[in-house]
Amino acid sequence: MNLYLRYFDNETLVNNVEEAIAFLRSLGEITVTRNMENDIREYVASNIMFPKRYKVRGHIYFIIIKTTAATMRDFKEKRNTKQAQENNLATNDSPLARLNSQKEGWYEGEIDFKRVVLTPATGKHEYRDTHFVARCKAVSGADCYNRIVDYLRTRVDNRSQFPSAKGKKFHFRYLGMWK
Repeated sequence: MNLYLRYFDNETLVNNVEEAIAFLRSLGEITVTRNMENDIREYVASNIMFPKRYKVRGHIYFIIIKTTAATMRDFKEKRNTKQAQENNLATNDSPLARLNSQKEGWYEGEIDFKRVVLTPATGKHEYRDTHFVARCKAVSGADCYNRIVDYLRTRVDNRSQFPSAKGKKFHFRYLGMWK
């Protein structure tokens, strides 16, 4: 793992923490303290892949970025980095894309919604969390959601509240093609 450091127009790509600290000391404008050294060492040793900002003074910072790039040119062109490849895979398999992908067949959908029920003792209505699971024929996850909600709307009180298909309270899985 290499480290990219930048302070205004001064930048470098180093192989280890010692070289990074030596670069910071060579700048002159940055006072490298023991706390800063320890913080940099902890950051490099951790699994955190996000860039780290260090405050020099006022609104002035320098940054450290972990990278797998072997040269500055590779880093600048974002080549040969595992993160870029992982990000491409993540965007292709986003929950929204999965929800809208067209695949005819049987789906099992689970929805947690707020159902309005009458409390017999008081004669008043209240919201109750309700878990509902159904299997249905659909062409996508979104279609499965719509079919389940349409079914429930005809069977429960109109004041019941249904979550969004994009939220955490609706889950579905594809069971297979219908015959």
